[in-house]
Amino acid sequence: MLADEGELRGLIGPREVPRLWRRHILNSAAVGSLLPASGTVADVGSGAGLPGIVLAIMRPDLEFDLIEPMERRADWLAEVIEALDLDNVTIHQVRAEELHKKRTYDVVTARAVAGMDKLLRFTVPLIGAGGRLLALKGRRVYEEIEDAKYVLKKFRAEVVAVHEIDVLGDGDVTFVAEVQRA
Repeated sequence: MLADEGELRGLIGPREVPRLWRRHILNSAAVGSLLPASGTVADVGSGAGLPGIVLAIMRPDLEFDLIEPMERRADWLAEVIEALDLDNVTIHQVRAEELHKKRTYDVVTARAVAGMDKLLRFTVPLIGAGGRLLALKGRRVYEEIEDAKYVLKKFRAEVVAVHEIDVLGDGDVTFVAEVQRA
């Protein structure tokens, strides 16, 4: 669906279709090994369904809330969920901040949403007791963490690990910053 309609619907760029599998799908799947045995997952800024839809397919035993404020993207997500018959996914067409103090999750995921300092402001209030943020980041992950040190302190959160996951074992690494509330 994403290969057929993603560019036309403004979900991915024109150069992304040939790289869709490796750059987007497998990149999203890298988080799968870090998900808990049970619980709830919020995907902030779900957009094209990356990583939320990919993870919901991989882990039908978990409950996923896709948080996407843009109507056209939320409509897309609803079409994909219906086409794939995913019964473990709910869409929230709101900004993440609108769920602060209303909902918390065992895991919050985010991919290509914002720099770490800004991302933490959206996501840390959604992390429940003992929960964590799994932020898919690029090679600048360590710089972003350094730039976010004051925001981490403000929210009493800490980066407990940066996972470098090579899904295919070919040197193409996905960086996942794991953040917990203190």
